[in-house]
Amino acid sequence: MPETDKKAPRVINKSGTLKMTDETAAKKDIRDISGRKMERKNRRDRVRAEAGPKEFDDITIAVDRVSRTVAGGRRMRFKALVAVGNHKNKVGIGVAKGNDVTTAVAKATSKAKKSMVTFNMDGETICHETRTKVTGADILMKPAAPGTGIIAGGTVRSIMGLTGVKNLISKSLGSTNKVNIAYAVIEGLRQQVPRKEWNGGKKIETKAEKPAIKSAKKGEKK
Repeated sequence: MPETDKKAPRVINKSGTLKMTDETAAKKDIRDISGRKMERKNRRDRVRAEAGPKEFDDITIAVDRVSRTVAGGRRMRFKALVAVGNHKNKVGIGVAKGNDVTTAVAKATSKAKKSMVTFNMDGETICHETRTKVTGADILMKPAAPGTGIIAGGTVRSIMGLTGVKNLISKSLGSTNKVNIAYAVIEGLRQQVPRKEWNGGKKIETKAEKPAIKSAKKGEKK
């Protein structure tokens, strides 16, 4: 086969568009209207830059279709419940509606990031037992020993998966509404108080001190 045929570009479609080799494309200069050389940006490099480590992770807990009756009939929309957390001690939830699922999830994620709360932890569990009520939802959460894992329902498990809590026992005692349960969980985490702040920081009397006080009082009466 002649050398001229090897170097000749190949036609890849009926319109006569020629295929350029990778070496030729890399050496080709891109210039603007004024003739200045422009920097060549590769799409793969842009994707790598956007795929860096994320500070917060999000999870879509529920997407429901809702309707509203207006003068012209029913208007169908979508409602999304999204939780956002940093796998440490910061978490938030957001609820939003949109004309399609993508819009609803994006709006809910934005709301969740704006309403994040920072809560106290005791190692890999919560500081103390708490029971919170939000409308019909009633959530009981208890600290657990290391190795227990997260014993909870779907909504509570999804939210705790975005925090640093690894051991927890939870029970839903009221409504099964996912939005109300999510708000009740966030309120329970917000109420967590560190162990050093229990009893208002007052000194607790030991068992050895109490009998001494009683014997002194008996001696005064005699």
